Amino acid sequence: MTVAHKTHYDHLELPPTASAEEIKKSFRALIARYHPDKVQHLGKEFQDMAADRAAGLTEAYRILSDPGRRTEYDRVLGTAPAAAPPPASPAAAPPPVEQPAAAPPKPEEGTAHPRASGRPAKPDTVSFKEERAVRDDYMRKATLSRFRIAISAVGGGYDEAELRGFEFAFVPKPKFLSRNKNPRLLGRFVPIVDGAAVADTWNDAGKWTGEDVCVFLLGSSLAPARELATAIAEQRKRSRSKVTLIPVDARDWAAHIPTDAPDVAKSLLAKLKGGT
Repeated sequence: MTVAHKTHYDHLELPPTASAEEIKKSFRALIARYHPDKVQHLGKEFQDMAADRAAGLTEAYRILSDPGRRTEYDRVLGTAPAAAPPPASPAAAPPPVEQPAAAPPKPEEGTAHPRASGRPAKPDTVSFKEERAVRDDYMRKATLSRFRIAISAVGGGYDEAELRGFEFAFVPKPKFLSRNKNPRLLGRFVPIVDGAAVADTWNDAGKWTGEDVCVFLLGSSLAPARELATAIAEQRKRSRSKVTLIPVDARDWAAHIPTDAPDVAKSLLAKLKGGT
């Protein structure tokens, strides 16, 4: 099956009816995600993907931010607004080319827009979700690989285990004639770390009852610090489980570390932040 060619509008995650201001805002928001400083700690495969994505965004903005280039692009693409039917007289002059006074209604989420191929287009939201899923998958793999390397470098010793719903789980190795007091370490990757993700993750981690558990909730986007702090405080009040949850921005390893976080967690994040 042939994959439909992505348009400049697809790259900017916008419909063809987007305004100049919407184009500018979308470009600035998206290009920031793929800046080299944001992905330098990840593997070469993800860095190459980010570079290609940034190039596509830059070219899309170059075309769509220029009214003349955009008009010509829309004409070729087949998304230019339809002109009014010409008069019956063949000698009549064609209508002047100008920006329409009223743009066609912006399509509702999930509606399709025409493409140059003339084939039925998939809904915009589908292509957006697919692209985000690919990006998140690359980010998840790179993040978890770095995390495993860092865990092997911290003291205390851990064995990897499995726990449904978490990308990784590590249990402290038993010590001779004594108990290893380090907590269990769990990791979950989500597209957006927000209040809902905190509640779901806390609930799942609490099933490991009777043990101290430290959860790293990783994502490529974080909700405001106040929302996260409120969600964590609420879970602490409701739950009797010994859970410490640390929201982590997988793009640069910035984390909201509680003051009572275990030392091993602080050391682990320091190594990740420092690129160890």
